[in-house]
Amino acid sequence: MSKTTEKVRKTLARRYRAEKRFKAYGMASIGIGLMALLLLFTDIIGKGHSAFVEYEIQLPITFDAEVLDVSDPRDAEQLNYGNYQGVIRDALAERFPGVESRLDVRSLNQLVSTGAGYALRDMLREEPALLGETRTLWLLADDDVDLFLKANEEQREDSRLNDKQQAWVAELEASGETRMVFNRSLFSYGDSREPEQAGILGAILGSLFTMIVTLLLSFPIGVAAAVYLEEFAPKNRFTDFIEVNINNLAAVPSIIFGLLGLAVIIGLFGLPRSVPLVGGIVLTLMTLPTVIISSRAAIKAVPPSIRQAAMGLGASKMQVVLHHVLPLALPGMLTGAIIGMAQALGETAPLLMIGMVAFIVDLPADPLDAATVLPVQIYLWADSPEQSFEALASAAIMVLLAFLITMNTLAVILRKRLERRW
Repeated sequence: MSKTTEKVRKTLARRYRAEKRFKAYGMASIGIGLMALLLLFTDIIGKGHSAFVEYEIQLPITFDAEVLDVSDPRDAEQLNYGNYQGVIRDALAERFPGVESRLDVRSLNQLVSTGAGYALRDMLREEPALLGETRTLWLLADDDVDLFLKANEEQREDSRLNDKQQAWVAELEASGETRMVFNRSLFSYGDSREPEQAGILGAILGSLFTMIVTLLLSFPIGVAAAVYLEEFAPKNRFTDFIEVNINNLAAVPSIIFGLLGLAVIIGLFGLPRSVPLVGGIVLTLMTLPTVIISSRAAIKAVPPSIRQAAMGLGASKMQVVLHHVLPLALPGMLTGAIIGMAQALGETAPLLMIGMVAFIVDLPADPLDAATVLPVQIYLWADSPEQSFEALASAAIMVLLAFLITMNTLAVILRKRLERRW
């Protein structure tokens, strides 16, 4: 074997070893990424799955007119100001007759959520004949009781319930007077100071209104800008300057857009804080570069022969763009817009700057009502000292991830179904 051949073989062996190492590095990187993703999802799901269920306590409730201070259940004012906590306290006292001291009675009354009174009010409003009757009902448990029932034996030792409360709850659990049900409050109500009454519906509606405003502004403006720059704008220094700045805006930190919205949209134009309209405008400014860049790429992907054929048949420049280029570029534009919307849905920093971090209990009815959004709601709950809010924050993260995965999946499906190969 010649020296040249031997040298070539050694070179090839080194090259093959380098290739194998490169493949190994790539596979290791993918594995590390998947492991990190698995750990993230495991942690979020492990902490948040318990928030999708809640515990209720069974009690015989007597709708006593004197205790409720309601003589006419059809009178809205009497219903709203009825003493529903009084009938709940009487039911607890009847269930645990041995509790007499004032401190123990207070501890006993804390087993049932304050939201149970609102449920009794709604029942009496829907069925006025309940006044004076006794019904065995399932009432929402307090968040500390809920945590205690969801915990294992070791975790129950660190419960915030005192010894007597733990004994009462254990007695209710042993006698089958507690049950686990789906947490309807999570998807039915807005934020609350009480974890067992808190929900994400207000944040979902706020995100929905904000995304609608963002889509209605960013998509037509972004597509129009892309069409002008690709089809009509002269190639000179001014358009080059615009293109460079559009690319630079895509890399600007999102909080800068929040500062811009605070100074201009709220400070200069006087629009109210913490409303989806302002949030949508701020997110539009942040999303526009993504929409413009993706739309320009989609327009560039249309073959020049399409334009030439249309012009050869006598179509004007505007007809070529509207009738031929835009329909063919629309799938790519939609994909870019959906990805930009998914990015905007997960933004928090710009919305914090315009006041969408407020504590909002009422559900927003339109883009001008005060509201918050899912990422900000997660931030508020994660910052709360209440342990129950940690599970709620993780559950809200799961819902937000579900929306983001759905939007990205939709973008992939649209691109695969509508794209054309030239």
